[in-house]
Amino acid sequence: MVPSPLALLLALGAAATALAEPLRFVDCGSKDGSIQEVNVSPCPTQPCQLHKGTSYSVNVTFASKIESQGSKARVYGEMLHVDVPFPIPEPDGCKSGIQCPIQKGHSYSYLNKLPVKSEYPSIKLIVKWELVDDQDQMLFCWKIPVQITG
Repeated sequence: MVPSPLALLLALGAAATALAEPLRFVDCGSKDGSIQEVNVSPCPTQPCQLHKGTSYSVNVTFASKIESQGSKARVYGEMLHVDVPFPIPEPDGCKSGIQCPIQKGHSYSYLNKLPVKSEYPSIKLIVKWELVDDQDQMLFCWKIPVQITG
């Protein structure tokens, strides 16, 4: 029996939804905001398997506790309790889905990409993602375990 196009579409939709499940994360010091949800796609299971040469979508929903003219992202790979800076294409939060200026009490969807370069080593580590306001205070900070694979 050949599946109908509708059945295939429903199966694909379910698979796509499964890829964007909210992640379990550790809050590592969100002071000026509170994280509601973290999604990395595709990451159907944890630790996230990050394949070299691939870019991953990051979506963080958070509520701001302060006013801020701008925001800046900093990403690290944490190995043996040492933070190694991880370059991202767009560190400016105001160009990553956040309507600036940031207003107290409002919720925002921060969207960015996490490129995994082919020259990265195959290693298990912790990704630490921070977004700071214009006073360099933490709007959000979260950590997830990942495995970089070939």
